[in-house]
Amino acid sequence: MNERRTTVPSDAAQLPALTRFLQEFWSANHLPAAEAPKFELALEEVFMNVVMHGSRASRPQVDVQLALSEAGITLVVEDEGPAFDPLSLPPPDPAASLEERPVGGLGVFLVRQLMDMVEYQRVSSRNRLSMTRRI
Repeated sequence: MNERRTTVPSDAAQLPALTRFLQEFWSANHLPAAEAPKFELALEEVFMNVVMHGSRASRPQVDVQLALSEAGITLVVEDEGPAFDPLSLPPPDPAASLEERPVGGLGVFLVRQLMDMVEYQRVSSRNRLSMTRRI
């Protein structure tokens, strides 16, 4: 298994650094270019959710891991925010008008559509969202 990790502050300004981290992993492993945007979008959605709704600690950090195995590519995002399982949210109704839809929930829905498997775990005092896609 090939694996890389990075840690960044929980700050929207870190998104370009995380995108570079993902692109470097992609390039180093000669992965199919057509699959990269799916992971970039998933990473952006999950990271921005952590930034907007996660830890209010003095120095919140977000850990990101990418792993390549026979099962596919796994993206893991961990934070120290309050326990929150985004997978517990009901799926949005795509037929509802914008006025009828509650704010939020579309990003998690999108991530579930892009990935083959999405799992949430609370590990110690950390949220861990694992997303895997076969390639």
